[in-house]
Amino acid sequence: MTSRERVLKTLNHEPVDRAPRHLWTLPYLKADLNRFFERFPDDFTGPDFSYGKSRYAQGTFFMPPGYVDDFGAQWHVTGYGVTGEVRNSPLFDWSGLDTYEFPWEMLKEADFSRVNESCAKTDKFVLAGSLSRPFERLQFFRGTENLYMDLAYGDERIFKLIDMMQEFNLAEMEMWAKTDVDGVSFMDDWGSQTSLLISPKMWREIFKPLYKSYCDILRSAGKKVFFHSDGYIRSIYPDLIEIGIDAVNSQLFCMDIEEIGESFAGKITFWGEIDRQNIIPFGTEEDARIAVRRVRKALDKGNGGVIAEVEWGHDAKEENIYAIYEEWEKESL
Repeated sequence: MTSRERVLKTLNHEPVDRAPRHLWTLPYLKADLNRFFERFPDDFTGPDFSYGKSRYAQGTFFMPPGYVDDFGAQWHVTGYGVTGEVRNSPLFDWSGLDTYEFPWEMLKEADFSRVNESCAKTDKFVLAGSLSRPFERLQFFRGTENLYMDLAYGDERIFKLIDMMQEFNLAEMEMWAKTDVDGVSFMDDWGSQTSLLISPKMWREIFKPLYKSYCDILRSAGKKVFFHSDGYIRSIYPDLIEIGIDAVNSQLFCMDIEEIGESFAGKITFWGEIDRQNIIPFGTEEDARIAVRRVRKALDKGNGGVIAEVEWGHDAKEENIYAIYEEWEKESL
């Protein structure tokens, strides 16, 4: 069974020889990844492509003292490989809205000429990551506190900005839909440790239609759709399933894993993860193995549906990462 076949069967809730492996690493991670991948080859890869250079981008992303991102947000960074926090943006003040332009050059000057060839050359599942992260992008534009006030008061300017952003995001999704990639991902961090960051009602009214548009484009082109969100997002799982998300990456250990499994196993693929807040950085190897067994028991009913995804962060214990994948391999036999 090739990696691509293994992932597709998992997404289609069919039995597989083992759970597909997908390791995430943070920038500037100090680890011997070659040694890791020799032991545990990844079942995913990305396409060969490049975006055009944004007019706004300055500095080196994720490096101190900071940088300006592709959309003009100014980030302050205190440690290597850390995203940082936004300190300023062209749209912190609404006076910039009428003159702000999205970095369309990133799409117009993108080089997708190598994408299909790179897909044909591998037997791995080719997953493209997109620029689309509407809720987070709005926070980067406006600042989190400002955005919450904009949404609470229904400021018409935030909806104008959403429309501008959605036009850009849809254009990118159309570009990926025309390629041979197997799947496309988008993201937004929606949860606190215990709840959604806005009311589910507001989420459904404003953001769910944006996501559905992405899913409609991608699924009509035969692509699998992947979505990531940190935090407690139990309340929107049914909506993600309804709009056509194939695989969701969420912080399972913020939620009731067993209840999640009872409610949604077989309806959506769980794209990881193992607890990176506590177990991976602070737990023992046995803690890591127990966590895998818990996820497997709760979410894998013998019909695929689980991807062994792990984020290898700067504070992770290397031995715990190895233990997790050893246990996934064992559990899949």
